[in-house]
Amino acid sequence: MGAIIEVKYFNSFLLRKTISTDPSPKPVWNGSFGVPASEGGFPHVPDTVLPVSGGTALAEDPNNWVIEESRIRGGYNNTSVDYGVKAYLVEEEPNSSIRVNTLIYSGIFNSRTGINDTNVFSVGQNITKSADPTNGSIQKLYAEDTNLVIFQENKISRALVNKDAIYAAEGGGTVTASNLTIGVIQPFPGRYGISKNPESFAAYGYDKYFTDENNNTVLKLSGGSIQEVSGFGMTDFFRDQLNNMNTTQAAGFAQGGWDIHNKQYVVSIYKNPIEFPGLLADGTDDPETYKTLSFDSGVSGWTTFFSYKPDQIISLRDKLYTLKNGTIWQHYAENVGALRGNFYGVNTRSSLTFVFNPQVTSSKTFKTISYEGSNGWQVDNIISDATGEDQLNAGVYQTSDDVAALIYSHTEGQYDLAGNVYPAQLTQPIYYAGFDRKENKYVANLINNSGAAQGEILFGASISGIKGYYVTTTMSTDLVTNLGAEKQLFSVGTNYNMNSGF
Repeated sequence: MGAIIEVKYFNSFLLRKTISTDPSPKPVWNGSFGVPASEGGFPHVPDTVLPVSGGTALAEDPNNWVIEESRIRGGYNNTSVDYGVKAYLVEEEPNSSIRVNTLIYSGIFNSRTGINDTNVFSVGQNITKSADPTNGSIQKLYAEDTNLVIFQENKISRALVNKDAIYAAEGGGTVTASNLTIGVIQPFPGRYGISKNPESFAAYGYDKYFTDENNNTVLKLSGGSIQEVSGFGMTDFFRDQLNNMNTTQAAGFAQGGWDIHNKQYVVSIYKNPIEFPGLLADGTDDPETYKTLSFDSGVSGWTTFFSYKPDQIISLRDKLYTLKNGTIWQHYAENVGALRGNFYGVNTRSSLTFVFNPQVTSSKTFKTISYEGSNGWQVDNIISDATGEDQLNAGVYQTSDDVAALIYSHTEGQYDLAGNVYPAQLTQPIYYAGFDRKENKYVANLINNSGAAQGEILFGASISGIKGYYVTTTMSTDLVTNLGAEKQLFSVGTNYNMNSGF
């Protein structure tokens, strides 16, 4: 009596005349679990120990045997199992060739007529189109209307799709309909490319953004021209960041995407995550190993640095999503309980750095700082401009500057006469070591926290305010005041005195 045995799709298969009585099947040969016991198969017998000279050896159960079959029903001269339909090959043993600067396309697909030649690559037809090999490999293709944008390592070009350009004797060109799938490749002006970071590409409308590591630039392709958007006040920043991506054996990484919520291009630049995971002791990303920032074409500038490090950036309708460690996160969430400044489950501070520089040619002593906005802002540091280099001893020079002490936020700086500080239960009256609030404006004195500079008579706590031509100030949100709520900052000001001149 015949037995039906299911096998996988192979030209030949193996039959083993044993089966397993264990709940879990034994190893399977090409999909066959063996001949069933009802059809003459034998249950599996564990390997038996047979005596041999000088010791013991393992031997298979003598009831086990295997046969290889390729004929239907195993009959003599019966039809052989075939591989079936296979892709078109030039020869039986083709030799592969890698052409990193060449495009190839198959036959057509038409669902209406049932034609599907997507597996047909006939050498009898002109189905390849090569770009200039001196510009490196093709890293990305982007279909736009009836053109195909080709991103090579060192060049950006576009190819006509289903049309071709015919040039007259005078050198003029005209575009005509053609049965040629990929027509003439026309390069964009400029020696720009996408290097080996196609993941930095993002498109919105008619604009395409990407990085060029070889030129240390971030580029915008719009219409028929390429613009260096990294040149909007960030030339030296991207020169350093993109140039440092390949400081190791493993290549760096630049992840780009379009933020549909704010209409901005977002790019995150960091070293290879395998070589440099960039994790702190608490498991969060080390901000020194990556930089994430956004470009706004409306103001032609780089507007914001972000504290998150995405694996991928995706926009859908009006929402921005990023992927991190296999989990998708929605940004700018407005649902109840959503925390601002919380990325991937970690609360981070928002900060901004600016310069006080009134009357630029005059030396000043900055005495106070004030701001209008929400409670919860603190001053991380205020640093004056550095003095000229003074020689301490032979070959050793040093500059000096004035530095203010940390100014706590209105809530975090609270204390009482009993010595209690926030968040303890405070008793009236309450005093403020940081920002105090007067007429809904937050004010604080600048306390000098500098060391002694060469030639100073009074220094440190004996000095009132911060002396210099200008001061660089960094303010950030604290991690205690109404955590996760909106923090607004309308304006920041300072009170200063003019220093005597000579």
